[in-house]
Amino acid sequence: MAFCTQTLAGIARDCQTNQGGIREAYIGNYIDGAFTVSAGTITEINSGASFYHYTFKKDTGSFTSTLNVDNANGINYVSTEINFVFSRMETLKRIEMAALALGDLIVVVKDANGKYWAFGVEEPVNASAGSAQTGVARGDANQYTITLLDNAASFPMELSSSAITALEAAVTEPTSANS
Repeated sequence: MAFCTQTLAGIARDCQTNQGGIREAYIGNYIDGAFTVSAGTITEINSGASFYHYTFKKDTGSFTSTLNVDNANGINYVSTEINFVFSRMETLKRIEMAALALGDLIVVVKDANGKYWAFGVEEPVNASAGSAQTGVARGDANQYTITLLDNAASFPMELSSSAITALEAAVTEPTSANS
């Protein structure tokens, strides 16, 4: 009987502090081959890729990557849900939510630790859920939420410093405040 083996290297204990959440996002229309990958890192954002900058209130953005394994069928993939909350319902945001819901997308998020993560490396990211709510009481949130879904062979890949520079050059700032 043959066994599948992987080269293991171990993981050292990390003694640095660490924060949860997403600070900002960069979203564009999907382009096959938008990212160049080398040694498991995004090293380049290829010409033709363009992004729009999305910002939101602190503690309202996140992503969760889940490893899905079915040994009997030989299935192994990572499903990532990227969640954004945009406060205050208004027409420009409603139109943007509709565009995000219909699009084939590429996404880069900057987490609260200052690291950039890419989604849509292998195939487009698509919306999987969303909502608009007024809340009930005066102190309740009035907001839009959207969940984007990425399915990939591995966990999200980090951008190198040169890819971050290329990302910044490919960004169009919003015409209205996304808060």
